[in-house]
Amino acid sequence: MTKPLNVELSTELAQTVKSQAKTCFDNAHRAALVTKGAKYVQGFLVYAGSPYKPIEYSWLELEDCLVDPTFPHLHKDADRLFYFPAQRLTVKQLKAAIDEAQEDYPDDEALPVYGDAPYEFYGDRMLGGKEYALAFSEAEAKCKELNKPSNKSKATNSDTADALESLPDSSPN
Repeated sequence: MTKPLNVELSTELAQTVKSQAKTCFDNAHRAALVTKGAKYVQGFLVYAGSPYKPIEYSWLELEDCLVDPTFPHLHKDADRLFYFPAQRLTVKQLKAAIDEAQEDYPDDEALPVYGDAPYEFYGDRMLGGKEYALAFSEAEAKCKELNKPSNKSKATNSDTADALESLPDSSPN
């Protein structure tokens, strides 16, 4: 069972590290550095609605809960967020991975960390190994479950398709 998200601690930590929207990896990295016993976690975040697919994401894991320093920027209810971990790193491991990435690829971002090769590819995103494949698969299934079209949507989509078919062809000859 997934640990619950601690909204209060997430919000407090977001203020402490001055988290910013759309920078979950950096937010989680900075938060891990100031949170005793935290593990930096990378994986996928899923919720109903746009973008209708799993989001590569990062948060912290404590012994009894999850802490997401980017949570205040999501503008979502905590009970409607689903986290799928692919990789957990201690602060020591995280620092070592960042140091190695900065040394090997000084012009690239050090985060996210993908672990050891071989890597697998999913669409246009490079991800880590089997742990990422499993987390992505589980996140994708949850995303499909949350974003099932309703019968009303199906009828609307069908009606829209019929209407579009009745329009003259505007493609060049």
